[in-house]
Amino acid sequence: MTTVLIRDGVIDDADQIAGVHVRSWQAAYRGLIDQETLDRLSISERAEGWRRIFVNPLPTSLGILVAEREGEIVGWTSFGSGREEEGADDGEVYGIYADPAEWSTGVGRALLDAAERRILSAGHTRAYLWVLDGNERADAFYARRGWEADGASKVEERPDLSLREHRRVKRLAAS
Repeated sequence: MTTVLIRDGVIDDADQIAGVHVRSWQAAYRGLIDQETLDRLSISERAEGWRRIFVNPLPTSLGILVAEREGEIVGWTSFGSGREEEGADDGEVYGIYADPAEWSTGVGRALLDAAERRILSAGHTRAYLWVLDGNERADAFYARRGWEADGASKVEERPDLSLREHRRVKRLAAS
């Protein structure tokens, strides 16, 4: 298997990022989110959303990184300063997904390591992320990478669904 290149994402990556986003949701959240909702996910709609994010990023955003193998995007992560009042001094991983065909190949680890380095270089010594309740694969991945559940939870309300999530945190250190 060829090496994965981690690089900054650009607006021209929106379609491929959206493809990874939709495929990973459909695989990772099967049985956790209503199947009709997963089946309705649209790569073209998600790509439009990504183009908007590139044009008008969150004020707290520190970046979007993509994992590329042989010219194809196989994963992505977005991250920045904490968006919530309680974690405003912390960094936050907003999202991280690898194409299901790339699970357990090191793509997620490479993306998460790169995001942690960027968050730390922005001056945050601690970071957090949210995990969908029941997503045991993600929980195990984050636990192996030193992210600890801290007992916090929330329900993220979206127009067509409610996502019950729990938080994981990590003290970041220069490597």
